[in-house]
Amino acid sequence: MKSIIRHIKSFLLYELVKGLALTLRYFFKPKVTLNYPNEKGPLSPRFRGEHALRRYPNGEERCIACKLCEAVCPAQAITIEAEAKPDGSRRTTRYDIDMTKCIYCGLCEEACPVDAIVEGPNFEFATETRAELLYDKEKLLKNGDIWEQQISANLKADRKYR
Repeated sequence: MKSIIRHIKSFLLYELVKGLALTLRYFFKPKVTLNYPNEKGPLSPRFRGEHALRRYPNGEERCIACKLCEAVCPAQAITIEAEAKPDGSRRTTRYDIDMTKCIYCGLCEEACPVDAIVEGPNFEFATETRAELLYDKEKLLKNGDIWEQQISANLKADRKYR
């Protein structure tokens, strides 16, 4: 009996009809495809993208040169040099991140006591050369200035889970 049913299904192209029915069912439903780069999907507040150094509202950089991010980085992608300012506080003179080494683990962000280094919402930072992925302090501060509103909103949304 099973053999007869199998032959009938084969003769009537049952699998083909079943596949066409599935296609027709989804043909009239709303599309789920995004027209990227014109449309972008939602990002989680915890998304880890391009690195940025933040500033205080008065314009002073947040980094206090504690070097915790450098110490905790498993890829050893961060290099920091610091010196004391005349008022006795420490600030960085050099803050470099080799983005080709970075594994985007977020440990640098978690280790920072003043939320100076963060991984922002930008995921579109492809480059043509390796040299463009060696970020210095100026590039990181510029990223922080560009993305500050989004970064602070993401940190505020994520604050209760930290």
